[in-house]
Amino acid sequence: MQIRHCTEKSNIDDSMLIIDPLQIRHVIVKFGKLSSISGLIDPKSHLNLDYPYHLVRQCVVSQKFEVGSKVEISDGGLVFAELNPSNYKHYGKHDYTQNLQNMITAVKKIRNPDPDLNNNTNNLESHDNNNVSIDNKT
Repeated sequence: MQIRHCTEKSNIDDSMLIIDPLQIRHVIVKFGKLSSISGLIDPKSHLNLDYPYHLVRQCVVSQKFEVGSKVEISDGGLVFAELNPSNYKHYGKHDYTQNLQNMITAVKKIRNPDPDLNNNTNNLESHDNNNVSIDNKT
């Protein structure tokens, strides 16, 4: 399983450049189709010249942001659109670790609305695997 950056076909121009860089999502592609889709990217981590570790450089191209939507494939494999360098900006220092912890906490609250269990930061790791249900339709 590989998580990829993705944009819709309607968001690329004739030169295969992404028109609106804020319309990019993380996706998982299986068998040439989107099997899982996240929310839109955060420009402070994905378009930030002051945080070059996770810059979006290329995106796979899907017909739509819908589970089951086909991705563009050529004889050479997945088709990628690129970002125009002018889309990157200086947003300042970004605390990726804190942002990741906030995201993990939010996901735990969605998956387990019991507030007592959400206070345990190792919640998912401490459960018996037989009792954990992961829904990839996000």
